[in-house]
Amino acid sequence: MTAHEEIDLKRFIRHVPDFPKPGILFYDISTLMRNPDAWQLAMGRLARQVAPLKPDLLAAVESRGFLTAAPLADRLGCGLLMLRKCGKLPGDTISHTYDLEYGSDTLEIQADAVQPGQRVVVMDDLLATGGTLAASVALLRKAGANVVGASVMVELTSLGGRNKVDAPVSTLLTYKE
Repeated sequence: MTAHEEIDLKRFIRHVPDFPKPGILFYDISTLMRNPDAWQLAMGRLARQVAPLKPDLLAAVESRGFLTAAPLADRLGCGLLMLRKCGKLPGDTISHTYDLEYGSDTLEIQADAVQPGQRVVVMDDLLATGGTLAASVALLRKAGANVVGASVMVELTSLGGRNKVDAPVSTLLTYKE
């Protein structure tokens, strides 16, 4: 094992209590991103997880998914598309509305972002309850994508979000709480 392989990336994730609201423990990846060695190692590990899926495109979930998907798409030599909140993309879009704990939300992609059958991996920073990731998979399939997987930097396993996602999920770091 190299020195890089021995680095525990969890020590670079900051835990912020009561953010964005009381009772929520926020797992902040910005502290990992600020450390060049940890960031390079994280991107390398994500690349090893995603490369075997042979994606044509990585689909980045707004907004922190952009942070991992863009450098990973460059590293893997594949394309990148953005899944955005309603009204943020120019041109014709395809949308998918999904339920949240209190209310609903809508994700969109540009109508020409995916060619039928293209192999797509969805990227986000965090998997908690699974609603956004599941909606992303549904939207991409609606657009004709072959969603071959999803990849997240952090998964909160106690919330069971993985069970809602209709695609194989790979995770860099897991937390039980």
